[in-house]
Amino acid sequence: MQVLLLLLLAQTPLRLWPDAPKGAAEQDTTTAKDALIAGKRVERITVADPTLTFYPAPPGINSGAAVIVFPGGGYRILASDLEGTEVCTWLNSIGVNCAVLKYRVPNAGPYPQHKEDLEDAQRAVRMMREHAGEWKIDASRVGVLGFSAGGHLAAALSNHPEGARPDFVVMIYPGLLVNPPDLEHLRPEVMPGSETPPTFLVQAEDDPVHVENTLLYYAALTKAKVPSEMHVFAKGGHGYGLRPSPLPITDWPQLAGKWLRTIGVLK
Repeated sequence: MQVLLLLLLAQTPLRLWPDAPKGAAEQDTTTAKDALIAGKRVERITVADPTLTFYPAPPGINSGAAVIVFPGGGYRILASDLEGTEVCTWLNSIGVNCAVLKYRVPNAGPYPQHKEDLEDAQRAVRMMREHAGEWKIDASRVGVLGFSAGGHLAAALSNHPEGARPDFVVMIYPGLLVNPPDLEHLRPEVMPGSETPPTFLVQAEDDPVHVENTLLYYAALTKAKVPSEMHVFAKGGHGYGLRPSPLPITDWPQLAGKWLRTIGVLK
């Protein structure tokens, strides 16, 4: 019922670049061989013509805050339900407006090798603020939430906003912030500075993508005196989204909600 309500409230997807030639149609690459997450498969799509789809918080509990969600997928696909629409269901339930960004994939790698993904993220933040009055959101409380590669995109945007700085950032099991086998240094393009937005981080020690992504980024945030909060769990792996499990890491949305209140995004 909750997912059905979310889909009914969704606005028509907006093309990020309406004057550009239309790219190839979105493709669902999900197969029966894909692993199950909490008993369900993950919708895996490729995107050539990026869009932003807005999901308003229900009347009566709309806080005015808004979050743009960046699904992960290694810059090859987007996990558009696990790390997209399902996240909006949760955010709407706590009074936060939500938008899912379908940024351009696949490509040969993240920023700075390719700039399309970052350009899409910057454009999405601007569009949210441009539509603030129409969508009943507070343009000064627009944040981003990224998973895995989407966490890298959130970090790239945080430190290269080009006039589209998010007001806060949530990064869940981010990847590509370090460059293995070097697990002692951040990639220079994601190095935080004094203008990096307040940031919330979650990752598991047994994440095959390497927990050092979160540990080093948090250390750099504190060095730059950026308000930040980090939660590292013993177990959880990678790619769980918000789907339930018996592990404590499954409670990260409650921790993130408390943090949004701590920094004043939610009253």
